[in-house]
Amino acid sequence: MSLLDTPRANRLHIGVYGKRNVGKSSLVNAITGQSISVVSDVPGTTTDAVYKAMELHPVGPVVFIDTAGLDDTGTLGALRVGKTREAAQKTDVAIVVFADEPDVEAEWVADLGRRGIPVVAVVNKADELDDPEAVRASVKDRLRLDAVLVSARTGQNVTAIRDAIIAALPDDEPVSITGELAQPGDLVLLVMPQDIQAPKGRLILPQVQTLRDLLDKKCLVMSCTTDKLHETLAALSRPPKLIITDSQVFPIVHAAKPAESRLTSFSVLFASYKGDINAFVDGARGIDALTPTSRVLIAESCTHAPLEEDIGRVKIPALLRKRFGQTLQVDLLTGPGLLEDLGSYDLVIHCGGCMFNRRHVLSRIDEAREQGVPITNYGITIAHLSGILGDIALPG
Repeated sequence: MSLLDTPRANRLHIGVYGKRNVGKSSLVNAITGQSISVVSDVPGTTTDAVYKAMELHPVGPVVFIDTAGLDDTGTLGALRVGKTREAAQKTDVAIVVFADEPDVEAEWVADLGRRGIPVVAVVNKADELDDPEAVRASVKDRLRLDAVLVSARTGQNVTAIRDAIIAALPDDEPVSITGELAQPGDLVLLVMPQDIQAPKGRLILPQVQTLRDLLDKKCLVMSCTTDKLHETLAALSRPPKLIITDSQVFPIVHAAKPAESRLTSFSVLFASYKGDINAFVDGARGIDALTPTSRVLIAESCTHAPLEEDIGRVKIPALLRKRFGQTLQVDLLTGPGLLEDLGSYDLVIHCGGCMFNRRHVLSRIDEAREQGVPITNYGITIAHLSGILGDIALPG
């Protein structure tokens, strides 16, 4: 298995920010030891953010995000800066690069701080600047950041950036998808419908990752499709400690499960692993406030062709309209865009986020909170609408 086999969503995202022509792309190339990003003396060479999966010792699998200049101008420049703002949503650790005294960077550093994103300050071009120490002192004085003095061109002190990244790593990342719900030796049953969203011969990503998590914990794992649930339970010598299912069949599995078996879903697990489970449960209260004239936004992390059985585009809207009336409006947002204007929405329902890193999902939760709009996710929504949310095991 190559290092590229680790999904991007499971990698630490390191964003590199700074004004045009401060050497961001050169710095990424120097840190990684590869020519990942195009390097030019012409300001504005980097347009869309460039994502590159790498292995950074001793951190492990990471994604470097090389972004456009923070001071870009004009119509096209504004679009580039917009893409840089989107990249900030996904950033776990930010490297902010300086080649002169800070100005526009101050706003970005403050915004990163509000989001709880650690910042590593770097003064680049130490071999070219007239007084690099003066720039470093200015960053310290104005932004309260101890900058690392480097030269991406010569490689001077580049290893110190790696040390600074390690020191800045967030320590609140969940280490397990199933959390405390599954312990070594527990019997766990996975109920996995194989519908058109799981192409023939493959499992969908949350199922694969959850299975790996359980195997790493040395759990005893059984799996079946929904139509074989009763046969599987009858074949077991004891009830499963935990049953994990697709949220779409929550009511079926809930009705069939042994009383002593705890029940959760892949989507609920990922609500915690990739986001904030408490925020999503709180957001579910917003479902009860909906009316026939309400407007709901379905936010999906990935883009895909519409499917007949699609949970976000078909099943959840149908459940909502069955409860609140056919006039309830449901809109769809796909991909990594910003949740910029939620003023006309009464609720946001997010997907499981398996294609996003945790920082990206938390950013979307923050955006909804800042605009006063409740946000929940697919699994929590289905459990709430099915009247069984109180019976669902939530990872702690």
